[in-house]
Amino acid sequence: MANEHNTVLYVGCTSDLIIRVHQHKTKAFPKSFTAKYNCNKLVYFESFHTIEEAIGREKELKNWKRIQKENLINATNPGWRDLFAELL
Repeated sequence: MANEHNTVLYVGCTSDLIIRVHQHKTKAFPKSFTAKYNCNKLVYFESFHTIEEAIGREKELKNWKRIQKENLINATNPGWRDLFAELL
């Protein structure tokens, strides 16, 4: 997730991406990081067969430097457009 100006990035995992992105967009949890920093744009996602794989990848990405995350996003979404509508 990113904010409007792509200055803040958030990495997380979920078992239901549509519901989770909707929660971020509506600030369902007003004290959360994504609500505080207005991260409401889905700019990148990956799918996994198990939650264990997803958690492992989340931990890996959280240890990456920002430039590595930007390169990952740019490889598939160079315009950093919101991908949420494509999920529906």
